[in-house]
Amino acid sequence: MSARGLRLALFTDTFAPQVNGVSRTLERLVAAVESRGGAVHVETVDAPGAVADPRVHRAGSVPFWAYPQLRIAAPSARAAVERLRRFAPTLVHATTPFGVGLTGRRAALRMGVPFVTSYHTSFSAYLAHYGLSALDGVAWPYLRWFHDSGRRTFVPSRAVRDELARRGFRGLRLWSRGVDAARFSPVHRSRAMRARMGAHDGTFVVAYVGRLAPEKGVHRALEAMRLVLARHPGAVRFVLAGDGPDEARCRAEAPEGTWFAGALHGEALSQFYASADAFLFPSRTETFGNVVLEAMASGLPVVAPDTGATLECAHEGTALTFPGDDPHAMAGRIEWLLRDHRLRHQLRMAGIAAAEARAWDGVWDRLLADYREAIAQPAPAAPAADVPVDEAPVGPPPARAA
Repeated sequence: MSARGLRLALFTDTFAPQVNGVSRTLERLVAAVESRGGAVHVETVDAPGAVADPRVHRAGSVPFWAYPQLRIAAPSARAAVERLRRFAPTLVHATTPFGVGLTGRRAALRMGVPFVTSYHTSFSAYLAHYGLSALDGVAWPYLRWFHDSGRRTFVPSRAVRDELARRGFRGLRLWSRGVDAARFSPVHRSRAMRARMGAHDGTFVVAYVGRLAPEKGVHRALEAMRLVLARHPGAVRFVLAGDGPDEARCRAEAPEGTWFAGALHGEALSQFYASADAFLFPSRTETFGNVVLEAMASGLPVVAPDTGATLECAHEGTALTFPGDDPHAMAGRIEWLLRDHRLRHQLRMAGIAAAEARAWDGVWDRLLADYREAIAQPAPAAPAADVPVDEAPVGPPPARAA
């Protein structure tokens, strides 16, 4: 589907050069809209290593104390309105409900520009993980207020859509994820990468890709792999790609036979996936699980939790799932793959087929169709208290040729 005439203003607190599933998806969104004839303006935070880009405005920010890899900002809505007037957007899309995303909401309402949001973080899972479930009574009303300000709230999976619907969110639409089958493919298997991993031809390599953070369950994966490595000395390696706030602790607790590759990009990441023999994904806080799809496309049988959004890719027939957070259950699934060559082949082929069915082109076609519907529909009614006086619409931006 063409994006001609679409002028998308994207407000996000995470964007390149930050490396996470959200920032990578948003980079792809910008490229997809521009390649199809649309225009994009991005409002985000500054970050170390950011390259100047005339399409991107970066607000001054500081590292988030609990997670230094993330940055927080409180940009001026008034200044954002001035930048948007020059860009003349036809749609404002906020991907985060705080900081920059909140500024996008304010700017869109002030200008009377169609506004949509997307939901990327499982707040209920994060609050429960950190023992903060008592904040549910505050967090959910705020999130509902923020997202229901827009004409659409895009969610990455049916599991998330169902949860938000139960909590009373309106305007929910599925914006799934795809995978680049050329970038993530078994053809990238590399003897040189396996040598870096410390693996020879007979070594069974189990991989993890993602942030090294408490909510990702990496410590449970390390406990599981400690069991496997102890029972199969010299036959198995556990390799991890990524960085994060818990990296030092993970390295300190890792059993012998573990290799940390650090953050990988481009061809190195493609080779890392394809050079392993199985993929272990312990996280139960995902709203989709991009890395699971990338692992499948790379030809890896996947071991993943039996609940949550990850099940929409990794389920019976395409993966081995484990219940709860029990490292013994994870270890048992890994050892099952280690013993059963036929099962590994079956899951490998099923995973590749599942990934091939999730091409990005179809994802963008559906999202652009939803964008156009959102632009065309009337603005949602909101209680008077929901729009403070200084956020009252001040008229649309001046017309501008696409």
